[in-house]
Amino acid sequence: MSTPPSPTRSPAPATTGLAMVLGCYVLWGMFPLYFHLLAAAGSLEIIGHRILWTLATCLIAVALMRRWGRLRAALTTPRLLRSLVVSGVIVTLNWLIYVYGVNSGRTADAALGYFINPLVTVALAALFLGERLRRIQLAALGLASLGVLVLVVAQGTLPWVSLGLAGTFGLYGLAKKRSGAHVDALTGLTVESLAVAPLAMAYLGYLAAQGQTVFQGPQASPGIGLLLLTAGPVTAVPLLLFAAGARRVALTTIGMVQYLGPILQFLLAWLVFHEEITTARWAAMVLVWAAVAVFIVDLVHQVSRRPSGLGGRQR
Repeated sequence: MSTPPSPTRSPAPATTGLAMVLGCYVLWGMFPLYFHLLAAAGSLEIIGHRILWTLATCLIAVALMRRWGRLRAALTTPRLLRSLVVSGVIVTLNWLIYVYGVNSGRTADAALGYFINPLVTVALAALFLGERLRRIQLAALGLASLGVLVLVVAQGTLPWVSLGLAGTFGLYGLAKKRSGAHVDALTGLTVESLAVAPLAMAYLGYLAAQGQTVFQGPQASPGIGLLLLTAGPVTAVPLLLFAAGARRVALTTIGMVQYLGPILQFLLAWLVFHEEITTARWAAMVLVWAAVAVFIVDLVHQVSRRPSGLGGRQR
């Protein structure tokens, strides 16, 4: 009796996952357009609303998906709760720096921050997790550091928006690595938002008492107010797309697609917002892009060396 042929794995999950990951990074790349529309509200007010409406969106999703048990477990596990509170504070700082950078005409600096973020993450892993850096990774870090040095010499100051974004998002990734295995994306984002919600409510309450919110006074803008209400879905949807897509595609795919976001941000800064891209900034970007290229080549090389069935396996 002949053995029936083994069924071939359908490419549908990988295709769906790639679409989700691409959608996530396209949305992140287009964020500057959204935050430019909110510029009149001020960075802190934008972040306050972003926190509260993200929390509301997450709670609705938790209710619809009936994940109250997971949320309760996260809130009653002290070690996990502490980790999520820390990551909530860190990602809020990241959001604040990003919104300030975009709305102060530094979208190109924000893009630079997200270009170097994976390299900062590698450095943090070596520093805090004891992971050893390969020579090619050290070369990539050296090129990125040289790019930052070019900006420092040319501008006379540190590109603190770029470094702040890369540093806070790298630390956020480190915090999530400690908690990620114990909590799903929706529950984690819900607890992170819940942790910083009191600060957001206090600040927005203070603004309201002073009559200084975008909803009050002669400068009140109902249009901006309505846009602020969408901050929750705008924040949550890309994160949930990423969480769902990352399970279906290979690590190398994510490693390369993640640069779509800062590429779009840089193009918006240059072609839409008409930010000045000086010769020094171009030189710095070229060095950072070279570092990114080295990083991607190393990532592909390492995955290709794994045994068949591991390197390109869908997650």
